Amino acid sequence: MKRPVLIGISGGTGSGKSTIAKEIYTKFHENCIAMIEQDSYYKDQSHLSFDDRIKTNYDHPDAFDNELLVKHLQMLLEGKNVEKPIYDFEKHNRKKETIKVEARDIIIVEGILVLEDKLLRDILDIKIYVDTDADVRIIRRLLRDIKERGRSVDSVINQYLNVVRPMHLQFIEPSKRYADIIIPEGGHNKVAIDVIVGNIKQMLQSNE
Repeated sequence: MKRPVLIGISGGTGSGKSTIAKEIYTKFHENCIAMIEQDSYYKDQSHLSFDDRIKTNYDHPDAFDNELLVKHLQMLLEGKNVEKPIYDFEKHNRKKETIKVEARDIIIVEGILVLEDKLLRDILDIKIYVDTDADVRIIRRLLRDIKERGRSVDSVINQYLNVVRPMHLQFIEPSKRYADIIIPEGGHNKVAIDVIVGNIKQMLQSNE
């Protein structure tokens, strides 16, 4: 089996990472591409009470089980299937169920701290950072957390000011320097997406 192309997409919360990933996904046959979300790899917190789990800083590198994420990505690169964790953002813990992800020619891993971890960085073929203004990102996060994660407006704003913004400045923004490609304005940048898709196709041909 030829080695898959592994793409990392990073950027701040609400920057448009998922939109970029989906745009790339649509340019290829669905049977040749796999998606891995770093959010699925938050650490299991079964040993903590619900009150303690609420206090977890989900924007800090220590919140992620990157050891398991890297292991799964390496397995996919070797042509092996993996069981991706499912994270419950209302219970602040992993679910018992998992999702089977099959090895594909193209693997996309996206998340806020994909470029922060050196072990993860070193196995990526293409490193992308999505650079979007802070005011746009906070509005997107506000809408997402209320709609999809059962959060209140006050809790999202407080978390942004006390945790998300400081962590972005400390860990996420500095990881931009490791990117091969920096995309302004997320999924609306069609030219950047076309360039990335072209690079992926070239890599796939050279791996044959």
